[in-house]
Amino acid sequence: MAARTRSLSLGFGALAAAAAFLTVPAMAQQVFDLSPEQPGRPRAERNEEALRLVGKDAKFARDGVFTVAIASQRLPFGAYGTDTRTLVGSEPDIAQLVADSLGRKLEIVSVAWADWPLGVASGKYDAAISNVTVTEQRKEKFDFSTYRKDLLGFYVKASNPITITEPKDVAGLKVIVGSGTNQEQILLRWNEQNLKQGLKPVEVQYYDDDVVLYLALETGRADVYLGPNALLSFKAAREGKTRLAGNFSGGWPLLAEIAVTTRKGNGLAEAITHALNTQIANGNYGKALTRWNLGPEAVEKSTTNPPGLPKS
Repeated sequence: MAARTRSLSLGFGALAAAAAFLTVPAMAQQVFDLSPEQPGRPRAERNEEALRLVGKDAKFARDGVFTVAIASQRLPFGAYGTDTRTLVGSEPDIAQLVADSLGRKLEIVSVAWADWPLGVASGKYDAAISNVTVTEQRKEKFDFSTYRKDLLGFYVKASNPITITEPKDVAGLKVIVGSGTNQEQILLRWNEQNLKQGLKPVEVQYYDDDVVLYLALETGRADVYLGPNALLSFKAAREGKTRLAGNFSGGWPLLAEIAVTTRKGNGLAEAITHALNTQIANGNYGKALTRWNLGPEAVEKSTTNPPGLPKS
């Protein structure tokens, strides 16, 4: 299937410092453990200080259990392991660290994305840990404990030496992006700014088939694929055919963060935030992200209900 292309362009201006770009060298092919036993999954000790932060009126869905809804069925976030029954991935790993810290048994419930908000709000689930970005609109109904940066990434063929550290670096490139996505809107804004500065336009390409998309990168019909960093990073590490050329916040020019999501005012957020910060300090958190190739998305500190992406 041929790509649908358009010549367009982007922008940056005085907001360059907010883009938070990172680059890393190409990675060798990496093997990931998808067994239901997960022997490499980090575990945490019961955290008494976190437990003291649990609100007096906090209610759990089940006694002695931390019930977590996970909606994503894609690695590295969460997918069924080799037994086709057990969810494995970065989100189950984070859920396990929180459950251990709260002295509770972890129960993971696989749900459709549309179902987690009602499930958490009603108390059916104690939390959702499913790549949920903090937004001001969501903060009206939910509390958040951040645990990962929401990043977008530019990925290129492994042998391609280019790096992208600022919007002008995409001028003149053939960039693949998903139609109707947040990353498309950012790319188009950058392109508009670049055109105003007299730079070459971006050739924007759209593909409906991932096989054809990656073939375009391999053959040089496209230079770059811009998409969610977590998904593309995992694929790059697993297959060794692409590499990260640069990345930036998914809320550009604002910071976007992923968080453990709990019911508003349920008294769990501060305890979860403290538990996460303990795991950040002792290294378990870093191990949990690194084993799924998500190290670049690590936060230095978990925060409760930080500024979210605006409603508009």
